[in-house]
Formats: sequence, C-alpha cells, structure tokens
Amino acid sequence: MAGLLGMAMFAVYNANGREIATYDSQPTKYAARELLLRGTLSLNYVVGSAPGLAERSAFVVARDGRFRSAYSPVPAILAATVTWPLWKTGALDIRAPRAPALMAALTASLLVSLAGSLVFLAARRTLSMSRALAVATGFGLGTGLWPTASQTLWQHETAIVGLALAVYGLISLHLGAFGRYRGAAFVGIGLGLAGASRLQLAPAVIVLLIGLAVSSGWRTALLSTILTATIVVPVLVANHLWFGTVLGAGPVLEALHEKVHASSGSFSLSAEGFAGLLISPSRGLLIFSPVVLVTLAGLRGMFKEGWRSPAAWCLLAALSEFLLYGSYVVWWGGHTYGPRYMLDILPLLVPAAIMAMTTLRGRLAGSLASLALAWSVATAALGAFTYPHERWNSTPADVDRHHERLWDWSDNQIARAWRAGPSAQNFTLFTRESVRVPRP
Repeated sequence: MAGLLGMAMFAVYNANGREIATYDSQPTKYAARELLLRGTLSLNYVVGSAPGLAERSAFVVARDGRFRSAYSPVPAILAATVTWPLWKTGALDIRAPRAPALMAALTASLLVSLAGSLVFLAARRTLSMSRALAVATGFGLGTGLWPTASQTLWQHETAIVGLALAVYGLISLHLGAFGRYRGAAFVGIGLGLAGASRLQLAPAVIVLLIGLAVSSGWRTALLSTILTATIVVPVLVANHLWFGTVLGAGPVLEALHEKVHASSGSFSLSAEGFAGLLISPSRGLLIFSPVVLVTLAGLRGMFKEGWRSPAAWCLLAALSEFLLYGSYVVWWGGHTYGPRYMLDILPLLVPAAIMAMTTLRGRLAGSLASLALAWSVATAALGAFTYPHERWNSTPADVDRHHERLWDWSDNQIARAWRAGPSAQNFTLFTRESVRVPRP
C-alpha cells in the first residue's frame, strides 16, 4: 500500500506538468546536469552559456575561481542519481532545453512522494489503514509539500525525506519493530540527509540525537551520530574548501539582506516572525494548512508517555526550528507560495499527528478534521496549478521590501491565486523539448 500511495502522490505532484522554479533553485538543477555531463558540480559552462546567471546571488564564485551553487550539493547529487538511468536508457536526453527543469521536478516529486510513503508506514505501526492514509494525505497533499517542496530542488525536498526517514526509524525503534542497528541506520541516514541538505536543521538534528540517546540508549545514538556525521562532514569540508567557511556561501547570502529584503542583520527576536509563520494571511501555516491543528489532539498522549516517546522529542525539535525561523529576519522565505520554512517542521509533527488520530473520536471532531483537510488540500492544489501566475510576491510592490503586505488580508495570496487562475506554464514539461534536443 505504501508503494501505491507513493506512486499516487508522485502522479499528483506532476499533474501540473511543470517545474515551479525560483532563483534559489536554479543552480542545483544545473549542477545535477553538469555532474552527469562533465563530472563536476561547478557551473562555469552553465554561466558561460547564459552570462546573465552570473548576476544571480545563488551563483557564487568560489575560492577556486569557479561558479558554484550557493546551496548544498546534496540535492544535485541525488538528482543526478535519479536521472542517470533515464539518461543511459535513452528515455531522457539531458542536453534537451528543458531537461534540467524535468530533472528538478522529477527528483523533488520523487523524494517528497517517498516521504509521504514513510509517513504512512510510520502511522500504520499503530493506526488503521484509513487513519494512516488520512495522516499521509494531510502530510503530502494538505501542505506546501505539494505546491512548493515537490516542484523543484529547493533543498527542502531532501531535508523532508531525510526527516521522514528519521521519524520512521524513531517510531519503529520505540515500538520494538526495529532492532538497534536497523533503527540507528534509519535515524542516522535520515538526519544526515536532512542536516547535509539544510544546515539550518542543525538544532533539530541535535535534539533528535539526544532524544534517541534518552529513549533507546547511548549506543544506538552513537551509531546514528556516526552515520549522520558521515554524510554531513563531507559537505562541511566542501563548504570550507569552496567558500572558506563550513557555512558555505551562507554569509554571502546573508550580507544581501539590506539590499534585497530591506532588513538588517540575520536574526531578531520579534513577535512578528513567530506570529507570521503561523497566521500571516500569505505565509501562515495555519492559514494554508489548518490540518496541522489536528496534532494538538495528540499532546495529551504525548505528555502521558513522557520523554521515552519519540513524539516529545520530535515536538521539541520542531519547536527549536520554529524558534530559529521565527527569529530570522526573512521569516517569510522570500518569493514563494505560503509558508516555505515551516515545511521543514512538518515531518517532526507526524508522531503527534499519529497520537491524535488514535484518540480522535466523535462526529464533531471528525467533521472539523475533514473540513481542515479539505481546505488544506484545496489550497495546496491551488498553488500547484496557479503560482506564480498570481504575481502576489511582486505586485503591486515587492513583498521582500514591503513587509506590510504580509499582513494584508484584503489582498492575500490565496485569494489572488484563485482570481488569477491556472498558470500558462502548466504542462510545459509534457513536450518533446523536455526529453529531446530539437532537430536541426
């Protein structure tokens, strides 16, 4: 059933037939193609072919004089791995004009679909088939995983599947379904993928490893830590070699805040960021995906089980990331559809959601949960087929510089997307230019 669910999600994610690209995601997809074509992650050839890319902040000149992506190389490596068999069997010519976009969309949707399958398997440990499907549907189709994470190589897609793998391992260990070594492998590899793709997830990774030590013993936690480090450390080394710091090009991007985002510094404790992540009309998680409120029903069971439960540690990890993103001066995540940064937290809410579904009873509670799920799925679908056609981020003024628009209920992103209608870019990947070089 998990396989069928994953395939169904993969089909849904690709139903719009396009990559929803952003400035930040572009170097990753080109790096994936360069890795296959030329065996390198550098982007000199790409920039040489399209010099205008050199002006984009995500294309950075590294210490070795080569253009490189400002972001983690892990998603590019995964995209190259996913695409390699398609290339070698002749199903896809990666030199085709739209091949990089297809590589990005296929890889992102595949990874997020896998995350949805893992969530289903985790839920199925304790829930009935129907309730496990409800949890997986809310996770995969009722959140920004559909219109955002599954549509291009943001780094979120890799982080999300990594966290989902770790959460599945934690739950399986807790219930005795996995032995020490197998459970440690799932958790360690998952946290390694998450941390290596998005260093911002370091607080969550640390919290979960501590929680593993408390709930499953220090030997299990040590094995997971070694596996996590095996994946993360090479990325840190590459960052230092290329950019002179283990943080990679992060400091370069942070220095652009005043120019690009009309903000100074990187972090500031402000109620606006924390409130905005939850209830901003155009960035709030509870506005776009109220289905996550179901997790509140699981808090009682979580407190009853205490710190031996993975749910408590996952919730603490989610809180640590919420504090990080809420205090970030660009908490709204730039030009995007809905709450982009909160996507990283979603896998960490799964154990609480599972607990909630074990106790959810009564017609009223079921009706409210169904309504929340319906709204969440509809909002996600709207973004998948319309964004960025609604042009909310840029008109009538750039949201990165006019932050008051984040609180404008009269012109919110959901309403604008509904009025704008489907994007003209839909189905552009269902063409020959995506898989073949045009004939002369």
